[in-house]
Amino acid sequence: MTITTTRLPPPLSSATISMMLADARLPVGGHVHSAGLEPALAGGMSAAQVPAYMLGRARTVTLVEAGTAVVARHLALQAAAPQDRGGKSTQQLVLALARVDRAWAARTPSRAVRDVSRSLARGYQRLGGRLWAQHPAVIAAGLMSTLSSPDLSRPVLLGVIAAAAGLNAESLVRLVVYDDAQTIAAALLKLEPLDPAIPPAWVLAACAAAEEFVPDLAALTSADAIPAWGAPESEGWAEAHSRTTQRLFRA
Repeated sequence: MTITTTRLPPPLSSATISMMLADARLPVGGHVHSAGLEPALAGGMSAAQVPAYMLGRARTVTLVEAGTAVVARHLALQAAAPQDRGGKSTQQLVLALARVDRAWAARTPSRAVRDVSRSLARGYQRLGGRLWAQHPAVIAAGLMSTLSSPDLSRPVLLGVIAAAAGLNAESLVRLVVYDDAQTIAAALLKLEPLDPAIPPAWVLAACAAAEEFVPDLAALTSADAIPAWGAPESEGWAEAHSRTTQRLFRA
């Protein structure tokens, strides 16, 4: 079966789409996620180490997520192209996105982290279905969500939405980095007493720390090229956290 395109809403600027997707009020379930901060604090990390924690994630696991999203976006864009120009059929796209998802999973050892990502992805799937339901890649992702197990991960769905919404690759990388750091900042205010004017500087520092990687990540087109940087201690904290019964965030 071949994907056919239908009329979509007029494209908006990448800046506008980035602002919407980075908004904590977006109803995709991000409020239940602390980007590993609650597990880290429970595991013995002090609140004073949060800026370093943000920087560490910005240069490791967050770049894995960003690379995954960029490759998924690239494949999703191919879905909208005519087949004589490299476009993909629905079946081809489903197989390609599944391969990207497996590459992400192989770089994300913690089952707890993977489970939370797939849970968040369901929120993005609903968003895509509401705003860009006619885009070929959104249709393919929806088909996968009903036929495949496990569900797709959040970065794969984010890449699909980026393609459907017209978000460029560099903006997508920066969005992923910013979202992770800002998630930590927002969670910290719920977990530790702190002047809320302080964490924004940490968020900007984390974004700056990842900036040198943006051009290379934005150019990725293959699942094999997704970075494989990890944070083993953070993964261990997440696994321990998933077995607790009293927690504010899922991860």
